[in-house]
Amino acid sequence: KRNVILMISDGFGPASETFARDYYQFVNGLSYNDVMPLDRIQVGSSRTRSADSLVTDSAAGATAFSCVKKTYNGAIGVDTDKTPCGTVLEAAKAIGMKTGLVVTSRITHATPASFSAHVVSREMEEIIATQQLGDYPLGRQVDLMIGGGRCFFLPNSTTGSCRSDDRDLVAEAKNSGFTYFSSRDEFDKIDPKSQSIPLLGLLTLDHMSYEIDRNPTDEPSLKEMSEKAIRILEKQTADSDKGFFLMIEGSRIDMAAHSNDPGAHVHDILAYNEAIDFVTEYVDDHPGTVLISVSDHETGGLTLALQTSQEYPQYLWYPDVISRIKNSSYALSVELTKYWNNDRTEYIKDNILRNSLGISDFSDDEVNFLVANHTQPEYEIYMANLTSWRALVGWTTHGHTGVDVNLYAHGKNTNALRGNHENTYIGQFITEYLSLDPDSITLRLNRFVNSDRNMFIFEMIFTY
Repeated sequence: KRNVILMISDGFGPASETFARDYYQFVNGLSYNDVMPLDRIQVGSSRTRSADSLVTDSAAGATAFSCVKKTYNGAIGVDTDKTPCGTVLEAAKAIGMKTGLVVTSRITHATPASFSAHVVSREMEEIIATQQLGDYPLGRQVDLMIGGGRCFFLPNSTTGSCRSDDRDLVAEAKNSGFTYFSSRDEFDKIDPKSQSIPLLGLLTLDHMSYEIDRNPTDEPSLKEMSEKAIRILEKQTADSDKGFFLMIEGSRIDMAAHSNDPGAHVHDILAYNEAIDFVTEYVDDHPGTVLISVSDHETGGLTLALQTSQEYPQYLWYPDVISRIKNSSYALSVELTKYWNNDRTEYIKDNILRNSLGISDFSDDEVNFLVANHTQPEYEIYMANLTSWRALVGWTTHGHTGVDVNLYAHGKNTNALRGNHENTYIGQFITEYLSLDPDSITLRLNRFVNSDRNMFIFEMIFTY
């Protein structure tokens, strides 16, 4: 019996792995010979370009994995002609396998959506949510979903909703047989040995917290969610000759890099490595299971050793600066936009700079910028820059870059992944390993699309 666990480290490039390894060695007093769980299973690299750009976005990157096709930036499970393409998840479901998605973003975000929905734009998260629950031609395809993004499942009459209509997708999910949970307590009570599927867990309204900010009493870690999902799917396939396909995403690695926030970035990478460590051990105990870990793209253009002047640069960077960071710049910026008490200046010096960012050598100009009235994103980027510059960690962009990303694999029969591959080859390998036929799913989807009776539904979904 074969299982595939595809882990996607969104926005994680080769420099980020070095960054995390150096940091991990520093804070734990380890030698340079000590490596991260990912280092032990590196087999090659993946090329990341999309169909319409040398620099991909997450939607096209994930669709390359899921549909085994290059597509345009922003596309979710559709090809360059905006035609729905069958995904490896749907193809796995078609042959009787169990399927799952575990993420730290909204469950409707680009990567999980590309395995479980078909829309022309990643912005169409309201429709993505309905499709993930089975409201599209193939019916329900995902047996287990755990992540954030509850807001797209709540009617617009509910506080915190992101929907423009009054559909209550949580109620619809329950009525169609889903077990639903939305809290850490409910998550902890789930027993994989007795839990039925389908299962829907939406633990936060929006994205889940950065690992550096995560309160363990409120939100489980990526490792905890991954372990729970694997144990549930393992139990659900115990009496079958068919296994499971599970996609796990370390989603917020990417978002921290978009903000150029080194503290948030490294802690989400470490959390991803903890999940990798568990899955690697699971594969060792289950010879039919294959682990593949890959990024959709690199984000931020991370550089270790920033040149800060016109003088010839020093060859070093300072992990100790990063080790003093206690919160993400995002969380601190949100906090700062709400704090306008008379002691704002001292609050910034003590709570923000000294205690949360670990900066004691701040200048008057730096304090004055934070005291002044700016937008939340402006505060966020400024605070991220304060720590990056002091650590000599450089960033070239707040967007994506076009570099190749590392490819990792563990398990028997993974030799074909060695070397340098196009991102579509990841999906091709999964298709071949599990004997899937995503093209047949594409035909089923397009028979529906081309039927006159249902054309109005197609137009609503695909030409929004």
